[in-house]
Amino acid sequence: MEDITRMLEEAGSRVCPMKWEQGVYYLLDQRLLPFEEEWLPCRTVRDCLAAIRDMVVRGAPAIGITAAFGMVLAVRQALEEGKDVPEFATVSGEGLKQARPTAVNLRWAVDRMAEAISSSHGNPLAEAEELAVSIWKQDVQANIQIGKFGGALLPDRGGVLTHCNAGALATGGYGTALGVVRGGLSLGKEFSVFADETRPWLQGARLTVWELMADNIPVFLNVDNASGFLMRTGRVNAVVVGADRIAANGDVANKIGTYNVAVMARENGIPFYVAAPVSTLDIYTHSGEEIPIEERNPDEIIMFGRMRIAPEDTQAVNPVFDITPWEYVTAIITEKGVLKPPYEPAIARAVS
Repeated sequence: MEDITRMLEEAGSRVCPMKWEQGVYYLLDQRLLPFEEEWLPCRTVRDCLAAIRDMVVRGAPAIGITAAFGMVLAVRQALEEGKDVPEFATVSGEGLKQARPTAVNLRWAVDRMAEAISSSHGNPLAEAEELAVSIWKQDVQANIQIGKFGGALLPDRGGVLTHCNAGALATGGYGTALGVVRGGLSLGKEFSVFADETRPWLQGARLTVWELMADNIPVFLNVDNASGFLMRTGRVNAVVVGADRIAANGDVANKIGTYNVAVMARENGIPFYVAAPVSTLDIYTHSGEEIPIEERNPDEIIMFGRMRIAPEDTQAVNPVFDITPWEYVTAIITEKGVLKPPYEPAIARAVS
């Protein structure tokens, strides 16, 4: 924990959405931001599963870290209840994977933890805890490196648009897309961030704006439908987003609305960058057509908070991710470098 805190402070991020203290995993409840800062304790694997499912924590890397600590808590529960540790951990891991099926980091973290737990010949709880902390630390290190690579690509001046929240709150504490923003500003570049509000959970309005303001980074909030106009009128000069899964061919699964932004960027001749750690690259999924797209409760769009904004008995569809075809992606920024088309061999090299 101290190493991670020091890394984040040195990198210039004051925001971290998770804590591990005396065997309890705490999450900053992102459903309550920006008006309340409340830490939710997770004492069991079920608590972690519920936190992932109910959007207490969101963002592929942060979900993966939370799943890793969920597996630690599963090991402790198995030991306390006299259950077979590898078997209980495996069953718990399968449950965690179903909480948010689109985010590949979740599966990656669970499988890595389950393998380590199954092969343990010493103290499985201590070993699981050590690995979970390592996964967290590696994510922070990867994000900082992504920021260094990506920051160099951003314009010296102007505006950078982002969609959803791919910042400290969505990761181990630094950010992928917003890590690139932080990296660019650390190079002395002078630009402002334009944050899509990101309906229906308003991650841009509630989270991106909140964390950038916390780090004194210039930011303007805009409605989702304004992104094309901002590009057309020259106020936005580049786009950088995160990803929940990147297929082997470079197709990108990210928050619903990302595809729209990519089309507008291409139409206006503006670079569209995707920032993600190598753990988000899924070489076992050939294209975006094979990525499962989570659909959530229609009430999330029929309601605005607690207020109904559509007629009674309205039928609605609520896909929470979309697929941006690789052709619209200027580059994929990872901790191993900047990947450019053709993506299939570039991605294969990155994960090898």
